[in-house]
Amino acid sequence: MKVTLIALMLLFGVKCFAQSEDCEPKMNGVNFMGAPKPVSPECMKPVKQINANWVALNPFGYAKKGQPKISFDTDWQWWGERPQGVVKCIEYARTENLKVFIKPHVWVMGQGWPGEFEVETEEDWLVWEETYTAYILALAKIAEEQQAEMLAIGTEFRLAVRQRPQFWHQLIKEVRKIYNGNLTYAANWDNYEQVTFWDKLDYIGIDNYYPLSKEDTPSVKQLLIDWEKPYQNIKRFAKKHQKQVIFTEYGYRSISKTAGPQWELEDKHRAPANLLAQQNAYEAIFKTFWTEDWMAGGFLWKWRPNDAKAGGLENNDYTPQNKPVEELIKEWYGH
Repeated sequence: MKVTLIALMLLFGVKCFAQSEDCEPKMNGVNFMGAPKPVSPECMKPVKQINANWVALNPFGYAKKGQPKISFDTDWQWWGERPQGVVKCIEYARTENLKVFIKPHVWVMGQGWPGEFEVETEEDWLVWEETYTAYILALAKIAEEQQAEMLAIGTEFRLAVRQRPQFWHQLIKEVRKIYNGNLTYAANWDNYEQVTFWDKLDYIGIDNYYPLSKEDTPSVKQLLIDWEKPYQNIKRFAKKHQKQVIFTEYGYRSISKTAGPQWELEDKHRAPANLLAQQNAYEAIFKTFWTEDWMAGGFLWKWRPNDAKAGGLENNDYTPQNKPVEELIKEWYGH
């Protein structure tokens, strides 16, 4: 039976679909926030202390709403978002034996989220494709030179993925010429099923922000029930494509209603912290997904470089640092 399973895994390019000694360890990772200025090598020690074994670095590109050009590695960008900062953070990660995932993000000025980004003319789309390709290939070169274990070809480009499918297929071919590691794409939770190129990638990547409950502090028991339908959908999708799923992002603010539509949550400067809501949401997602063989793991959103000053009991933002949920994450990441 074991020989048959391994043969099937090789045939379909599956990393692991069974709980056995042949399975890779879960990707227990964090999305590491790019710092405005250079940080010390000590910045990765707290990541290791929560039993993480991966770190995602997020080099940023920039666009303007309705305009096609992607800019990157500019003088005005934060140090940690530029190639030099990414390379240095990879060096720091290696000192803690952390594997590295390079996960590019594009910020659309005047719009923010890239999911709604589009341009009006074919000419503009071609400019976007050319400049976006240059951005990703520059990161692919860094990933290869630094031997990063995984690279994403993009994050949450919902409309661009639907409107320009052939571009993404061609981009993957170009990246494969440069980079020999694993590839994924970080699809938003509501459109991973519309991505047409999963068969060309090594993992199905999902930024998992499913809205589950609008209660202030839903219980773990209730959240496990709320997860059942999305869980079944993701499981079927993984089995259909014979690929493991990674939550390229997942996480919850320490605020009331955090397990609901996160884009509707109150401004972080006004609302009080709700530490239990965050902890319950994390516990439910771990219990639902982390024991599944088709689940490769995930990268929590997000981890700040200055651990001593990050988060805290009155903080209502995403970071789990210096909050009760940090111990829960450490426990699950240590399994």
